Amino acid sequence: MSWLSNFVRPKIQALVRKPDATPDNLWHKCPSCEQMIFHRDLVENLHVCTNCGHHMRLPAKQRLAMLFDDGAYDRIDTPKVTADPLRFRDRKRYTDRLREAQAKTDETDAIQVGEGRIGGVPAVVAVFDFDFLGGSMGMGVGEGLVKAAAVAVQKKRPLIVFPASGGARMQEGALSLMQMARTTVAVDRVKEAGLPYVVVFTDPTTGGVTASFAMIGDIHISEPGALIGFAGQRVIETTIREALPEGFQRAEYLMEHGMLDMVVPRNALKETLARTLKLLLKLPPVAAPKPGTALAEPVTNTVTPPRKPAGNATARPAEATPRAEPALGTAATDEPHKA
Repeated sequence: MSWLSNFVRPKIQALVRKPDATPDNLWHKCPSCEQMIFHRDLVENLHVCTNCGHHMRLPAKQRLAMLFDDGAYDRIDTPKVTADPLRFRDRKRYTDRLREAQAKTDETDAIQVGEGRIGGVPAVVAVFDFDFLGGSMGMGVGEGLVKAAAVAVQKKRPLIVFPASGGARMQEGALSLMQMARTTVAVDRVKEAGLPYVVVFTDPTTGGVTASFAMIGDIHISEPGALIGFAGQRVIETTIREALPEGFQRAEYLMEHGMLDMVVPRNALKETLARTLKLLLKLPPVAAPKPGTALAEPVTNTVTPPRKPAGNATARPAEATPRAEPALGTAATDEPHKA
């Protein structure tokens, strides 16, 4: 009977049963309110819970595509680093952990850098991927952020960083701690060039990332409910032997105490960043098109020369002559208003 039930019956059922074409990830549970959300509704709502408004974590590729105009951007390759400089091993080898993270995210490390336009303003954006070893900052992440800052300075572009990290990568020891100083120096070069440096905190941003480049931005923006801090709450409570206030280390609490400038929902983040960059660069705002009117063509880096008049006809000035983009990072030279 055991042979029939364990071997013959499964073989017969496999021949008769129709294959199940229904995918397993049609529904997602909100980690905050535990509401089941249909995957299409979750994608349309930018991975924000439709019931409680909880902002779920986003992979780096999706965040870059969501941020840039029309989802178009150029990927900036980051320098390669030594995979396992210390030959570290805890419960498993560090090289094995790297292979698993690379297979899971299809990326070489926990940072991605892209260049594109946000509301028509060219910018360089560096995004952390928490799915890659908790977004920890090792040599690869440090090199990626240094490269992003160098490209921003070279092309005179603002630099925007989206940290999501558990801190320094312990498998690289002191080499990971050195990235705190290197990234801070790289960001200082962006500021010395007169270019805006904006930090957008996402959940979670902790440890050495918070203690270095993440807290020296010109503007600090955060998504709602993001965890931002250095040490964990249990460590702090154990150290000071007191209970922490409700909402401690959350974005709203930090904004009330002057650590953040804005807490912006994800669906308004792109518009807020575009407006902020234009204010910092002293660029004229672009008026929103009226309902029912066609959208204007996207701005390009090239300037179209005026056409020559045919025959002996005199040239007339064009009604709307395209101008070259103003050099980013330079101050405006408008004359003061005279009474």
